[in-house]
Amino acid sequence: MSTSTTIAPEIFKAYDIRGIVDKSLTESATRIIGYWLGRTAIEANCHTIVVGRDGRLSGLRLLTALAEGMRDGGANVIDIGVVATPMVYFAAIEYATHCGVMVTGSHNPPDYNGLKMVIGAQTLAGDAIQTLRSRTEQAMPPAATRGTFESRNIAPTYLNRILGDVKISRKMKIIVDCGNGSPGAFAPELYERMGCEVVPLFCDVDGNFPNHHPDPSQPKNLQDVIHALKTTDAEVGLAFDGDGDRLGVVTKSGEIIFPDRQLMLFAADVLSRVPGGEIIFDVKSSRNLFKWIRDHGGKPTLWKTGHSLIKAKMKETGAPLAGEMSGHVFFKERWFGFDDGLYAGARLLEIISKFANANAPLEALPNAICTPELNIKMAEGEPHALIARLQAEAKFPGADEIITIDGVRVEFPDGFGLARASNTTPVVVLRFEAETQIALDRIQDTFRAALAALKPGLTF
Repeated sequence: MSTSTTIAPEIFKAYDIRGIVDKSLTESATRIIGYWLGRTAIEANCHTIVVGRDGRLSGLRLLTALAEGMRDGGANVIDIGVVATPMVYFAAIEYATHCGVMVTGSHNPPDYNGLKMVIGAQTLAGDAIQTLRSRTEQAMPPAATRGTFESRNIAPTYLNRILGDVKISRKMKIIVDCGNGSPGAFAPELYERMGCEVVPLFCDVDGNFPNHHPDPSQPKNLQDVIHALKTTDAEVGLAFDGDGDRLGVVTKSGEIIFPDRQLMLFAADVLSRVPGGEIIFDVKSSRNLFKWIRDHGGKPTLWKTGHSLIKAKMKETGAPLAGEMSGHVFFKERWFGFDDGLYAGARLLEIISKFANANAPLEALPNAICTPELNIKMAEGEPHALIARLQAEAKFPGADEIITIDGVRVEFPDGFGLARASNTTPVVVLRFEAETQIALDRIQDTFRAALAALKPGLTF
Protein backbone atom coordinates (compact mmCIF):
# COMPACT_ATOMS: atom_id res chain seq x y z
CA MET A 1 0.00 0.00 0.00
CA SER A 2 1.47 3.38 -0.95
CA THR A 3 0.50 6.93 -0.17
CA SER A 4 0.00 9.66 -2.72
CA THR A 5 -1.92 11.95 -0.36
CA THR A 6 -0.06 14.98 0.94
CA ILE A 7 -1.21 15.71 4.48
CA ALA A 8 -1.36 19.34 5.59
CA PRO A 9 1.45 19.69 8.15
CA GLU A 10 -0.41 22.35 10.14
CA ILE A 11 -2.96 19.83 11.47
CA PHE A 12 -0.28 18.25 13.67
CA LYS A 13 -0.60 20.42 16.79
CA ALA A 14 1.27 20.31 20.10
CA TYR A 15 -1.35 18.24 21.94
CA ASP A 16 -3.45 16.66 19.20
CA ILE A 17 -4.34 16.63 15.51
CA ARG A 18 -6.89 19.20 14.38
CA GLY A 19 -8.05 20.71 11.12
CA ILE A 20 -10.94 21.81 8.90
CA VAL A 21 -12.80 18.78 7.58
CA ASP A 22 -12.34 18.07 3.86
CA LYS A 23 -9.77 20.86 3.61
CA SER A 24 -6.80 20.32 5.91
CA LEU A 25 -8.25 17.16 7.52
CA THR A 26 -9.54 14.73 4.90
CA GLU A 27 -10.73 11.12 5.04
CA SER A 28 -7.69 9.94 3.06
CA ALA A 29 -5.35 11.79 5.44
CA THR A 30 -7.15 10.29 8.44
CA ARG A 31 -6.76 6.79 7.01
CA ILE A 32 -3.02 7.32 6.56
CA ILE A 33 -2.71 8.67 10.10
CA GLY A 34 -4.69 5.64 11.28
CA TYR A 35 -2.24 3.30 9.56
CA TRP A 36 0.72 4.86 11.34
CA LEU A 37 -1.09 4.98 14.68
CA GLY A 38 -1.70 1.27 14.22
CA ARG A 39 1.95 0.64 13.45
CA THR A 40 3.05 2.80 16.39
CA ALA A 41 0.73 0.89 18.73
CA ILE A 42 2.03 -2.49 17.58
CA GLU A 43 5.62 -1.30 18.03
CA ALA A 44 4.63 -0.43 21.63
CA ASN A 45 3.37 -4.04 21.98
CA CYS A 46 -0.26 -2.87 21.92
CA HIS A 47 -2.29 -4.71 19.31
CA THR A 48 -5.77 -3.26 19.91
CA ILE A 49 -6.91 0.38 19.85
CA VAL A 50 -10.15 1.80 21.24
CA VAL A 51 -11.74 4.47 19.04
CA GLY A 52 -14.65 6.81 19.74
CA ARG A 53 -16.11 10.04 18.37
CA ASP A 54 -17.96 13.10 19.53
CA GLY A 55 -21.22 14.31 18.00
CA ARG A 56 -19.80 16.24 15.05
CA LEU A 57 -21.38 15.63 11.67
CA SER A 58 -18.07 14.47 10.18
CA GLY A 59 -17.30 12.08 13.04
CA LEU A 60 -18.59 8.81 11.60
CA ARG A 61 -16.81 9.03 8.26
CA LEU A 62 -13.53 10.17 9.84
CA LEU A 63 -13.71 7.39 12.44
CA THR A 64 -14.41 4.87 9.68
CA ALA A 65 -11.35 6.08 7.74
CA LEU A 66 -9.24 6.04 10.91
CA ALA A 67 -10.28 2.49 11.78
CA GLU A 68 -9.65 1.25 8.23
CA GLY A 69 -6.15 2.70 8.37
CA MET A 70 -5.45 1.12 11.74
CA ARG A 71 -6.58 -2.26 10.42
CA ASP A 72 -4.40 -1.79 7.31
CA GLY A 73 -1.49 -1.43 9.70
CA GLY A 74 -2.38 -4.67 11.50
CA ALA A 75 -4.03 -3.23 14.61
CA ASN A 76 -7.36 -4.47 15.94
CA VAL A 77 -10.04 -1.84 16.56
CA ILE A 78 -12.76 -1.57 19.22
CA ASP A 79 -15.29 1.12 18.29
CA ILE A 80 -17.23 2.51 21.26
CA GLY A 81 -19.30 4.94 19.18
CA VAL A 82 -20.44 8.43 20.17
CA VAL A 83 -18.89 9.13 23.58
CA ALA A 84 -17.17 11.76 25.68
CA THR A 85 -13.38 11.80 25.29
CA PRO A 86 -12.75 10.51 28.86
CA MET A 87 -14.77 7.41 27.98
CA VAL A 88 -12.13 6.51 25.37
CA TYR A 89 -9.42 6.90 28.01
CA PHE A 90 -11.50 4.79 30.43
CA ALA A 91 -12.14 2.08 27.81
CA ALA A 92 -8.43 1.84 27.01
CA ILE A 93 -7.88 1.01 30.69
CA GLU A 94 -10.97 -1.17 31.12
CA TYR A 95 -10.22 -3.26 28.01
CA ALA A 96 -6.47 -3.25 28.80
CA THR A 97 -5.60 -2.02 25.31
CA HIS A 98 -3.55 0.94 26.66
CA CYS A 99 -4.33 2.67 23.36
CA GLY A 100 -7.22 4.94 22.47
CA VAL A 101 -8.00 7.57 19.84
CA MET A 102 -10.89 10.02 20.08
CA VAL A 103 -12.21 11.70 16.94
CA THR A 104 -13.14 15.13 18.26
CA GLY A 105 -13.04 18.79 17.39
CA SER A 106 -13.25 19.62 21.10
CA HIS A 107 -14.41 23.26 21.36
CA ASN A 108 -13.51 24.28 17.81
CA PRO A 109 -16.17 25.44 15.29
CA PRO A 110 -18.45 22.79 13.71
CA ASP A 111 -16.38 22.48 10.52
CA TYR A 112 -13.34 21.29 12.51
CA ASN A 113 -12.47 17.83 13.71
CA GLY A 114 -9.38 16.08 14.99
CA LEU A 115 -7.77 13.29 16.99
CA LYS A 116 -6.72 12.96 20.63
CA MET A 117 -4.36 10.01 20.93
CA VAL A 118 -3.05 7.69 23.64
CA ILE A 119 -0.58 4.98 22.65
CA GLY A 120 0.97 2.61 25.19
CA ALA A 121 -0.73 4.56 28.03
CA GLN A 122 1.10 7.74 26.92
CA THR A 123 -0.72 10.77 25.53
CA LEU A 124 0.86 11.69 22.22
CA ALA A 125 2.13 15.27 22.26
CA GLY A 126 4.95 17.46 21.00
CA ASP A 127 7.76 15.45 19.42
CA ALA A 128 5.69 12.26 19.33
CA ILE A 129 3.08 13.96 17.15
CA GLN A 130 5.78 15.36 14.87
CA THR A 131 7.29 11.87 14.57
CA LEU A 132 3.86 10.60 13.55
CA ARG A 133 3.66 13.39 10.97
CA SER A 134 6.99 12.46 9.42
CA ARG A 135 5.96 8.79 9.24
CA THR A 136 2.88 9.69 7.19
CA GLU A 137 5.20 10.62 4.32
CA GLN A 138 6.54 7.05 4.08
CA ALA A 139 5.26 4.08 2.06
CA MET A 140 2.69 1.93 3.85
CA PRO A 141 3.28 -1.81 3.36
CA PRO A 142 0.17 -3.83 4.21
CA ALA A 143 0.30 -5.86 7.41
CA ALA A 144 0.71 -9.63 7.15
CA THR A 145 -2.65 -9.95 8.89
CA ARG A 146 -5.25 -7.21 8.67
CA GLY A 147 -6.65 -6.07 12.00
CA THR A 148 -10.13 -6.95 13.25
CA PHE A 149 -13.04 -4.60 14.03
CA GLU A 150 -15.74 -4.83 16.68
CA SER A 151 -18.19 -2.49 18.37
CA ARG A 152 -18.74 -2.31 22.14
CA ASN A 153 -20.76 -0.17 24.55
CA ILE A 154 -18.56 1.20 27.34
CA ALA A 155 -21.22 3.50 28.80
CA PRO A 156 -22.77 1.14 31.39
CA THR A 157 -19.37 0.17 32.81
CA TYR A 158 -18.15 3.78 32.85
CA LEU A 159 -21.26 5.13 34.56
CA ASN A 160 -21.37 2.29 37.09
CA ARG A 161 -17.71 2.84 37.95
CA ILE A 162 -18.38 6.50 38.81
CA LEU A 163 -21.60 5.67 40.67
CA GLY A 164 -19.74 3.09 42.74
CA ASP A 165 -17.19 5.69 43.79
CA VAL A 166 -18.96 9.03 44.17
CA LYS A 167 -21.90 9.56 46.54
CA ILE A 168 -23.88 12.71 47.29
CA SER A 169 -25.13 13.49 50.79
CA ARG A 170 -28.57 14.77 49.81
CA LYS A 171 -30.80 15.16 46.79
CA MET A 172 -30.01 18.23 44.68
CA LYS A 173 -31.63 19.97 41.73
CA ILE A 174 -29.08 21.01 39.13
CA ILE A 175 -28.84 22.54 35.65
CA VAL A 176 -26.83 20.48 33.14
CA ASP A 177 -25.88 22.24 29.89
CA CYS A 178 -24.13 20.07 27.31
CA GLY A 179 -24.28 22.56 24.43
CA ASN A 180 -25.45 19.73 22.10
CA GLY A 181 -22.08 18.00 22.53
CA SER A 182 -21.61 14.27 23.10
CA PRO A 183 -21.71 14.53 26.94
CA GLY A 184 -25.45 15.12 26.52
CA ALA A 185 -25.89 11.39 25.93
CA PHE A 186 -24.46 10.55 29.36
CA ALA A 187 -24.33 13.47 31.85
CA PRO A 188 -28.05 13.73 32.69
CA GLU A 189 -28.26 9.99 33.35
CA LEU A 190 -25.14 10.04 35.50
CA TYR A 191 -26.33 12.82 37.79
CA GLU A 192 -29.90 11.52 37.97
CA ARG A 193 -28.61 8.12 39.08
CA MET A 194 -26.46 9.87 41.68
CA GLY A 195 -29.66 11.26 43.17
CA CYS A 196 -30.00 14.66 41.49
CA GLU A 197 -33.01 16.16 39.80
CA VAL A 198 -31.59 17.33 36.48
CA VAL A 199 -32.85 20.24 34.40
CA PRO A 200 -31.23 19.47 31.01
CA LEU A 201 -30.20 22.21 28.60
CA PHE A 202 -29.25 21.26 25.03
CA CYS A 203 -28.48 17.65 25.91
CA ASP A 204 -29.56 16.25 22.53
CA VAL A 205 -26.38 15.55 20.56
CA ASP A 206 -26.32 17.76 17.46
CA GLY A 207 -23.12 18.53 15.59
CA ASN A 208 -24.61 21.75 14.23
CA PHE A 209 -24.48 23.19 17.80
CA PRO A 210 -27.69 25.16 17.18
CA ASN A 211 -27.94 26.86 20.59
CA HIS A 212 -24.51 28.00 21.73
CA HIS A 213 -20.99 26.76 21.21
CA PRO A 214 -19.94 23.99 23.62
CA ASP A 215 -17.10 25.85 25.32
CA PRO A 216 -17.73 26.65 29.01
CA SER A 217 -14.48 28.61 29.31
CA GLN A 218 -16.26 31.50 27.54
CA PRO A 219 -18.76 33.32 29.81
CA LYS A 220 -21.05 34.04 26.84
CA ASN A 221 -21.67 30.29 26.54
CA LEU A 222 -22.83 30.09 30.18
CA GLN A 223 -25.62 32.65 29.89
CA ASP A 224 -28.28 29.97 29.38
CA VAL A 225 -27.17 28.26 32.60
CA ILE A 226 -27.22 31.58 34.46
CA HIS A 227 -30.74 32.31 33.19
CA ALA A 228 -31.99 28.82 34.12
CA LEU A 229 -30.62 29.18 37.65
CA LYS A 230 -32.38 32.51 38.04
CA THR A 231 -35.72 31.23 36.76
CA THR A 232 -35.89 27.80 38.45
CA ASP A 233 -35.26 26.44 41.94
CA ALA A 234 -32.12 24.59 40.81
CA GLU A 235 -29.13 25.08 43.13
CA VAL A 236 -26.12 24.96 40.83
CA GLY A 237 -25.25 24.64 37.14
CA LEU A 238 -22.77 22.38 35.35
CA ALA A 239 -21.70 22.92 31.74
CA PHE A 240 -19.52 20.81 29.47
CA ASP A 241 -17.46 21.28 26.36
CA GLY A 242 -18.14 19.41 23.14
CA ASP A 243 -16.26 16.25 24.08
CA GLY A 244 -16.72 16.23 27.85
CA ASP A 245 -13.20 16.60 29.19
CA ARG A 246 -13.81 20.10 30.63
CA LEU A 247 -16.24 21.37 33.25
CA GLY A 248 -17.88 24.77 33.76
CA VAL A 249 -19.56 25.66 37.08
CA VAL A 250 -22.10 28.39 37.86
CA THR A 251 -23.63 29.22 41.26
CA LYS A 252 -27.24 30.14 41.99
CA SER A 253 -26.35 33.84 42.01
CA GLY A 254 -24.86 33.56 38.51
CA GLU A 255 -21.21 33.60 39.63
CA ILE A 256 -18.93 31.60 37.34
CA ILE A 257 -16.48 29.46 39.32
CA PHE A 258 -13.51 29.38 36.99
CA PRO A 259 -11.41 26.20 36.87
CA ASP A 260 -8.54 27.45 39.05
CA ARG A 261 -11.08 28.10 41.85
CA GLN A 262 -12.73 24.73 41.20
CA LEU A 263 -9.29 23.24 41.76
CA MET A 264 -9.15 24.86 45.21
CA LEU A 265 -12.33 23.04 46.23
CA PHE A 266 -11.04 19.74 44.86
CA ALA A 267 -7.59 20.24 46.43
CA ALA A 268 -8.99 20.80 49.92
CA ASP A 269 -11.07 17.61 49.57
CA VAL A 270 -8.24 15.45 48.17
CA LEU A 271 -5.68 16.73 50.69
CA SER A 272 -8.00 15.73 53.54
CA ARG A 273 -7.29 12.12 52.51
CA VAL A 274 -3.80 12.55 51.00
CA PRO A 275 -1.94 14.79 53.46
CA GLY A 276 1.17 16.34 51.92
CA GLY A 277 -0.04 15.54 48.41
CA GLU A 278 1.32 17.47 45.42
CA ILE A 279 -1.24 19.52 43.47
CA ILE A 280 -0.26 20.63 39.96
CA PHE A 281 -1.71 23.65 38.16
CA ASP A 282 -0.79 25.46 34.96
CA VAL A 283 0.86 28.86 34.51
CA LYS A 284 -2.44 30.57 33.67
CA SER A 285 -3.91 29.72 37.09
CA SER A 286 -4.50 32.01 40.08
CA ARG A 287 -1.61 32.78 42.41
CA ASN A 288 -4.10 32.13 45.25
CA LEU A 289 -3.58 28.41 44.64
CA PHE A 290 -0.08 28.50 46.16
CA LYS A 291 -1.28 29.66 49.58
CA TRP A 292 -4.51 27.66 49.48
CA ILE A 293 -2.73 24.37 48.78
CA ARG A 294 -0.07 25.02 51.43
CA ASP A 295 -2.72 26.02 53.98
CA HIS A 296 -4.45 22.68 53.36
CA GLY A 297 -1.24 20.72 53.86
CA GLY A 298 -0.30 20.17 50.24
CA LYS A 299 2.59 20.96 47.92
CA PRO A 300 1.75 23.40 45.08
CA THR A 301 3.50 22.86 41.73
CA LEU A 302 3.23 25.30 38.83
CA TRP A 303 3.60 23.66 35.42
CA LYS A 304 3.20 24.11 31.68
CA THR A 305 -0.20 24.53 30.03
CA GLY A 306 -1.50 21.56 28.01
CA HIS A 307 -3.48 18.49 29.05
CA SER A 308 -0.83 16.08 27.78
CA LEU A 309 1.97 17.97 29.57
CA ILE A 310 0.01 18.03 32.83
CA LYS A 311 -0.67 14.28 32.61
CA ALA A 312 3.02 13.60 32.01
CA LYS A 313 3.96 15.70 35.05
CA MET A 314 1.42 13.82 37.17
CA LYS A 315 3.00 10.50 36.20
CA GLU A 316 6.45 11.87 37.01
CA THR A 317 5.48 13.22 40.44
CA GLY A 318 2.70 10.89 41.56
CA ALA A 319 0.46 13.91 42.24
CA PRO A 320 -3.10 12.92 43.25
CA LEU A 321 -4.71 15.94 41.54
CA ALA A 322 -4.01 18.51 38.84
CA GLY A 323 -5.89 21.12 36.87
CA GLU A 324 -5.51 23.87 34.35
CA MET A 325 -7.26 27.14 33.66
CA SER A 326 -8.89 25.84 30.47
CA GLY A 327 -11.10 23.52 32.54
CA HIS A 328 -9.27 20.18 32.44
CA VAL A 329 -9.19 18.57 35.90
CA PHE A 330 -7.19 15.39 36.49
CA PHE A 331 -8.04 13.16 39.47
CA LYS A 332 -5.58 10.40 40.28
CA GLU A 333 -6.99 9.96 43.79
CA ARG A 334 -9.98 7.59 43.39
CA TRP A 335 -9.78 7.84 39.58
CA PHE A 336 -7.27 7.26 36.77
CA GLY A 337 -5.41 10.54 36.30
CA PHE A 338 -7.00 11.59 33.01
CA ASP A 339 -9.09 14.72 32.44
CA ASP A 340 -12.79 13.97 32.79
CA GLY A 341 -15.41 16.71 33.01
CA LEU A 342 -18.27 14.34 33.87
CA TYR A 343 -16.33 12.78 36.73
CA ALA A 344 -15.18 16.21 37.95
CA GLY A 345 -18.83 17.28 38.02
CA ALA A 346 -19.69 14.24 40.13
CA ARG A 347 -16.87 14.98 42.59
CA LEU A 348 -18.00 18.61 42.84
CA LEU A 349 -21.57 17.55 43.66
CA GLU A 350 -20.26 15.11 46.27
CA ILE A 351 -18.47 17.96 48.07
CA ILE A 352 -21.13 20.67 47.89
CA SER A 353 -24.03 18.31 48.72
CA LYS A 354 -22.67 18.19 52.29
CA PHE A 355 -23.76 21.81 52.75
CA ALA A 356 -27.32 23.05 53.28
CA ASN A 357 -26.39 25.90 50.93
CA ALA A 358 -24.48 24.18 48.14
CA ASN A 359 -23.21 27.51 46.82
CA ALA A 360 -21.60 28.61 50.09
CA PRO A 361 -18.37 26.58 49.71
CA LEU A 362 -18.05 27.69 46.08
CA GLU A 363 -18.58 31.41 46.61
CA ALA A 364 -16.30 31.39 49.69
CA LEU A 365 -13.28 30.31 47.61
CA PRO A 366 -10.55 32.99 47.43
CA ASN A 367 -10.90 35.26 44.44
CA ALA A 368 -8.88 38.06 42.87
CA ILE A 369 -9.23 40.84 40.33
CA CYS A 370 -8.13 39.36 37.03
CA THR A 371 -8.41 39.61 33.29
CA PRO A 372 -9.82 36.93 31.03
CA GLU A 373 -7.37 35.27 28.69
CA LEU A 374 -6.18 37.96 26.26
CA ASN A 375 -4.85 37.04 22.83
CA ILE A 376 -2.53 38.93 20.46
CA LYS A 377 -2.85 37.46 16.96
CA MET A 378 0.40 37.17 15.02
CA ALA A 379 1.78 35.38 12.00
CA GLU A 380 2.63 31.67 12.22
CA GLY A 381 5.87 31.21 14.15
CA GLU A 382 6.02 34.78 15.49
CA PRO A 383 4.60 34.16 18.99
CA HIS A 384 7.27 31.62 19.99
CA ALA A 385 10.05 33.85 18.66
CA LEU A 386 8.71 36.87 20.54
CA ILE A 387 8.34 34.96 23.82
CA ALA A 388 11.87 33.59 23.49
CA ARG A 389 13.15 37.16 23.22
CA LEU A 390 10.95 38.24 26.14
CA GLN A 391 12.49 35.49 28.27
CA ALA A 392 16.02 36.53 27.30
CA GLU A 393 15.81 40.31 27.25
CA ALA A 394 12.84 41.75 29.15
CA LYS A 395 13.17 43.58 32.45
CA PHE A 396 10.32 43.69 34.95
CA PRO A 397 10.98 46.31 37.66
CA GLY A 398 9.65 45.36 41.07
CA ALA A 399 9.22 41.67 40.29
CA ASP A 400 9.63 39.06 43.02
CA GLU A 401 10.22 36.21 40.58
CA ILE A 402 10.30 35.58 36.83
CA ILE A 403 9.17 32.05 35.89
CA THR A 404 10.02 30.79 32.38
CA ILE A 405 8.81 27.17 32.36
CA ASP A 406 6.10 28.14 29.85
CA GLY A 407 6.40 31.66 28.49
CA VAL A 408 7.07 34.43 31.01
CA ARG A 409 5.11 34.54 34.28
CA VAL A 410 6.17 37.43 36.48
CA GLU A 411 5.24 37.36 40.16
CA PHE A 412 4.89 40.74 41.87
CA PRO A 413 4.13 41.34 45.57
CA ASP A 414 0.53 42.18 44.66
CA GLY A 415 -0.20 40.13 41.54
CA PHE A 416 1.16 38.40 38.46
CA GLY A 417 1.35 38.78 34.70
CA LEU A 418 1.76 36.07 32.08
CA ALA A 419 2.73 36.06 28.41
CA ARG A 420 3.09 32.73 26.60
CA ALA A 421 2.91 31.47 23.05
CA SER A 422 -0.11 29.28 22.37
CA ASN A 423 0.76 25.80 21.14
CA THR A 424 -2.46 25.51 19.16
CA THR A 425 -2.94 28.84 17.35
CA PRO A 426 -0.52 31.65 16.35
CA VAL A 427 -1.29 33.96 19.26
CA VAL A 428 0.45 35.31 22.33
CA VAL A 429 -1.70 34.52 25.37
CA LEU A 430 -1.76 37.04 28.23
CA ARG A 431 -3.34 36.86 31.66
CA PHE A 432 -3.16 39.19 34.65
CA GLU A 433 -4.25 39.01 38.28
CA ALA A 434 -3.81 41.39 41.20
CA GLU A 435 -5.09 42.40 44.61
CA THR A 436 -6.41 45.78 43.38
CA GLN A 437 -7.41 47.35 40.09
CA ILE A 438 -4.53 49.81 40.39
CA ALA A 439 -2.06 46.94 40.73
CA LEU A 440 -3.67 45.11 37.81
CA ASP A 441 -3.33 48.19 35.58
CA ARG A 442 0.30 48.67 36.64
CA ILE A 443 1.25 45.05 35.88
CA GLN A 444 -0.44 45.21 32.48
CA ASP A 445 1.42 48.45 31.68
CA THR A 446 4.70 46.77 32.64
CA PHE A 447 4.01 43.98 30.15
CA ARG A 448 2.91 46.43 27.46
CA ALA A 449 6.24 48.25 27.81
CA ALA A 450 8.24 45.01 27.73
CA LEU A 451 6.47 43.75 24.61
CA ALA A 452 6.57 47.10 22.82
CA ALA A 453 10.32 47.30 23.38
CA LEU A 454 10.71 44.06 21.42
CA LYS A 455 8.00 44.67 18.80
CA PRO A 456 7.00 48.34 18.51
CA GLY A 457 3.29 48.90 17.96
CA LEU A 458 2.24 45.65 19.66
CA THR A 459 -0.84 46.33 21.76
CA PHE A 460 -3.43 44.46 23.82
